[in-house]
Amino acid sequence: MSESYGVIGLGKFGFHIATGLLKQEKRVIIADRDEIALKEISELTNNVFILDSTDVLALKEAGFSNLDFVIVSIGENIESSILTLMALKEIGVKNIIAKAITAVHGKILSKLGASKVIYPEREAAQHLLANFITHPKIEITPISNSLKIAKIEISHNLIGKTPSEITKFLQENNQTEKIKLIALKQSNQTDWNLDMSEDVALFEHDKIAILGDSSVIDTLRY
Repeated sequence: MSESYGVIGLGKFGFHIATGLLKQEKRVIIADRDEIALKEISELTNNVFILDSTDVLALKEAGFSNLDFVIVSIGENIESSILTLMALKEIGVKNIIAKAITAVHGKILSKLGASKVIYPEREAAQHLLANFITHPKIEITPISNSLKIAKIEISHNLIGKTPSEITKFLQENNQTEKIKLIALKQSNQTDWNLDMSEDVALFEHDKIAILGDSSVIDTLRY
């Protein structure tokens, strides 16, 4: 059976989470205390509820107690965010992902039993720094707490090298073996290629995808 989700709070972050889940055809229950916030998304699903998310009975009646995951995306009202988390715990929701505004807010949510605390604004800023400022020709995507994938446009140091030569160069330049070339895309191709054939040499505007330890990818030298 497919996993079920709840989204409480339809600010920008909550709206994008909810619509993303709906596009993946997941079962989603959505709630906000503001009827206007729910108006647009109600065109995509009937499982929308105007309710006070700190009210245990209201959450139960809407079906939140039967969900696998609930994302609490309440904006600046820290008190409401905390009370909502406590209400969800009371009705037996085991997996609660909660949005935090500040570090103190996040610590409180963690201590009260949030499965995961997220900081969307901070994470978006870090992503921007990693992708466009610190590494202007590198796109970094986390896949777990310890692993990331980096998509790199070929620089002058890598021009003319084969996949194995690029791997060796990157490992030596970063003094680690915790990185591996997993795919490449030549500038005349639209799709990524997993074939690491040694008769392929890469040139300017070609791209490579590297899997590696997060700390290495974040400081990658190439």
